[in-house]
Amino acid sequence: MNTSQPQDKSNGYEAIAEDFLRARNLRIGPSTVRAWSRSLAPGAAVLDLGCGFGAISQVLLEDGFTVYGVDASQSMIRAFKERFPEAPADCAAVEDSVFFHRTFDAIVAWGLIFLLSPDTQQLLIRKAAKALQPGGRFLFTAPREAVTWKDGMTGLESISLGAPQYDELLQAEGLIVTGQDVDEGDNYYYFASRL
Repeated sequence: MNTSQPQDKSNGYEAIAEDFLRARNLRIGPSTVRAWSRSLAPGAAVLDLGCGFGAISQVLLEDGFTVYGVDASQSMIRAFKERFPEAPADCAAVEDSVFFHRTFDAIVAWGLIFLLSPDTQQLLIRKAAKALQPGGRFLFTAPREAVTWKDGMTGLESISLGAPQYDELLQAEGLIVTGQDVDEGDNYYYFASRL
């Protein structure tokens, strides 16, 4: 008989969802995402991986994009659905989302990749590459350096593979690295496009 607890697919964020909703600084991130999204076609379909309650999705929706949100935290996805009832939403581990059965013009993973194990990060990059339309754009955040640390909210381990490894993974999946950026909160951005 297996008495172990099921793995928390929200990487600890379901347990601290209320604290996260109160603490999330809405001024950090949206301006960089908005600038990146200006090159997308009007009404483009964008998948927001680890959407939380929708801080990044809000910017995309305000600019007229069709946003799909996925998050493993039931509390976060419930808040997302309350804020954006017309936006399709999936409560699942991002790598298991039903949304990967379709294609998108762009995919965003803000504040997510480094919460995942290295194998799951690689799997997610592979799935994102396959889910992008030709010319589709991918944005994610993770420290530039290869580093491991404890997440400030959950206390769980976070892992950045570092820019050289991310560049290699993106290129292996047919994505071209198109740039990097750093926002006002020192979040490091990776930008890539599908060939």
